[in-house]
Amino acid sequence: MPVVLNHTIVRARDKDASAAFFARLLGRAPGAPAGPFTPVRVNDDLTLDFDDRGPFAAGHYGFLVDDETFDAVLGRLDGVPFGSGPEHGWDRRINHLAGGRGVYVGDPDGHSYEFFTAVP
Repeated sequence: MPVVLNHTIVRARDKDASAAFFARLLGRAPGAPAGPFTPVRVNDDLTLDFDDRGPFAAGHYGFLVDDETFDAVLGRLDGVPFGSGPEHGWDRRINHLAGGRGVYVGDPDGHSYEFFTAVP
């Protein structure tokens, strides 16, 4: 069996607000609470479990997506900081690395979510 990332914990200041923000980017709703976590199912194999216990640290999460998903995420960025890459700040542009399209999205806790259509 290949190695498959099944879940990871995303530290948050407010787990419900952070999960709702990320779920909205994907056009989904957060799942029912699972113990101390507010989960968001990314796909059949991966769940991000948002947790507001313990120390907070912002992280970066990158997702390879198809063109349809990329376009849907872009359509949900009204009022949300996004940009073409860390060196450009939130310039409200996308990048074209490796011949695809990519975008970095900032969440209220300082996490960055990267969505790209070709592996850079």
